[in-house]
Amino acid sequence: MDIATLTYLVPVTGLIALLYAYTRAQWINKQDVGTELMAELAQSIAEGARAFLRQEYRVLVVFVIVVACLLAWANAGLDGSSWMMSVSFLVGAFCSALAGFIGMNVATKANVRTTQAARTGLAPALNVAFSGGLVMGLCVVGLGIFGLGSLFIAYDTMTDWNVIKVISVISGFSLGASSIALFARVGGGIYTKAADVGADLAGKVYEGIPEDDPRNPATIADNVGDNVGDVAGMGADLFESYVGSIIGTMVLGTAFLGLTEFQSGAYGELSAILLPLMLAGVGILVSIAGSFFVKVKEGGNPQHGLNMGEFGAAGLMAVLSYFIITILLPESWVVGEQSYTSLGVFYAVLIGLAAGTIIGLVTEYYTATDKPPVSGIVRQSVTGSATNIIAGLGVGMYSTLIPTIVLALSIIGAFSFAGMYGIAIAAVGMLSVTGIQLAVDAYGPISDNAGGIAEMAKLPKEVRERTDKLDAVGNTTAAIGKGFAIGSAALTALGLFAAYMQTAKVPNIDVANPTILAGLLIGAMLPYVFSAMTIGAVGRAAAEMIKEVGRQFAEIPGLREGTAKADHERCIEISTKAAIREMLLPGLMAVIIPVGIGFIDKSMLGGLLAGVTVSGVLFAIFQSNAGGAWDNAKKMIEGGVTIDNKHYGKGSEVHKASVVGDTVGDPLKDTSGPSLNILIKLIAVVALVIAPLIA
Repeated sequence: MDIATLTYLVPVTGLIALLYAYTRAQWINKQDVGTELMAELAQSIAEGARAFLRQEYRVLVVFVIVVACLLAWANAGLDGSSWMMSVSFLVGAFCSALAGFIGMNVATKANVRTTQAARTGLAPALNVAFSGGLVMGLCVVGLGIFGLGSLFIAYDTMTDWNVIKVISVISGFSLGASSIALFARVGGGIYTKAADVGADLAGKVYEGIPEDDPRNPATIADNVGDNVGDVAGMGADLFESYVGSIIGTMVLGTAFLGLTEFQSGAYGELSAILLPLMLAGVGILVSIAGSFFVKVKEGGNPQHGLNMGEFGAAGLMAVLSYFIITILLPESWVVGEQSYTSLGVFYAVLIGLAAGTIIGLVTEYYTATDKPPVSGIVRQSVTGSATNIIAGLGVGMYSTLIPTIVLALSIIGAFSFAGMYGIAIAAVGMLSVTGIQLAVDAYGPISDNAGGIAEMAKLPKEVRERTDKLDAVGNTTAAIGKGFAIGSAALTALGLFAAYMQTAKVPNIDVANPTILAGLLIGAMLPYVFSAMTIGAVGRAAAEMIKEVGRQFAEIPGLREGTAKADHERCIEISTKAAIREMLLPGLMAVIIPVGIGFIDKSMLGGLLAGVTVSGVLFAIFQSNAGGAWDNAKKMIEGGVTIDNKHYGKGSEVHKASVVGDTVGDPLKDTSGPSLNILIKLIAVVALVIAPLIA
């Protein structure tokens, strides 16, 4: 097989993912939606989610067009770039938005069908929920690899550019994906947490009713938020990491062009450049294969089935990557004083796969309901909200220890085996099975919605028990997904950082240089200011939501008694307007600051990248894990716990303390924490895109 055939196979794997996603979506559509009330509730959730995306995309269209015009103007006539970078940017933005829309649309169909399936058993409910998540996962990887592969083929065959220029222009694809991802994550996160915090406090604390009680006006908005934040938002997040890691590795692979060892090989000097695309393409097929292992017996633990799919896919990918790398790359080669081997590159990929798995398992330990950290928060809740919050903060801080060590060892190990190319390819290895990883993650909010629909539709107790079992596992898988996203963000940002230094011709980052140190400090500050903006936005929107819920209980006769219907539309409107209004400033900050710093001093921008990466990764781990632990502590108490021979459950003072802790953690784990992943990658991508202008 020659290099041309190999190149064309890359987008074909993307098409396979999209076709399989289509078959799963069609299967979901054929499942029973249940009662008329269930169908009505699901329709309200779907309409609310689509309404939010429509308004969000209207704003983003303006942003995308303006940035595309600026890219075309800035890159026109450059030797190392072209105005067509704006085309790559538009394609990346479109693919990211489309993946989020499709995934969210299918998730809003899978939720009610999961509820209906739970009426017959746990196994069919898991099958529907996971299938909904799988559509999201395969759309992300399918559109990512199809878009990248198609652009590479188009630019390589339709222009007379050298491959370095081709890859430079393609980097606009990653910028488009990153831009959509940040707004989707921030906007979706503000929406979902404004609704969630409002529903929790107004319902459980102030009115003394369940969160998903149909009398609570914020319930539909809360369920809409699960889809726009945890499905569309997470999808955009990993879409950005996925394409960013591939492009960063391709840029670093250009350092091997012209080497005799590559020119004499079976696939020529493009081998190192095409390797990340090939690994991602095979990862798609492996993710599809892994999905067949996700099964659960009636009465069993859904976590075991999901783990089988994830770990099975990761193990298969490890085996296949050996053959891909050793066939594609020469046995050894030398660049300057650095020696490389194909086996070393393979070890770097293994390091990435292992790091992602370990970070996921550590995240599970700190956030799972049956582990000591969460149990400790439960015990501390006996003495009130203050001690609950103190315990959660401690868990979040402790949880940074092992992931940081894992990332540090991964960076050292990958670099020792294959230099900066090794770090970048480790990120590709970690993200190679994104298809199934994201499927497991998106399964969580679908299960959460299913439980909400079961409660609002007043289905039998055993149905809610089954959906709660799926949801409890979903909370853990969501936390694992966030840990995976943070780890991949760190390695992806480092790969993009190295690509920026190579493209901008920055030889090193000397922290003894005052200008670079200043950039380092500014970069370390950005995650804190960014988080303050997003947390503040959630607080303001949640306060407005709580007031609205209180107003409806006070002014709508019969609402508290359940004889009148709540005005869900008003709550949806509050979350939507707040999200659209509040997402703009953090998003613009992430684009404008690196551009400004870069044109002042390119080495100072390198310092900023280092600062925002280190600070952002640690702060994201802390926020995500603290929030996840608080959430599951609340769920443990709601299921009933015995502490010092006293039993506590829903409605107790201990439960109220845990609700307060959960509401503090909500914006941390679902808004500011996950958004930091995108912040550090977006700043790195912006730096890479402007590198030809400041080199």
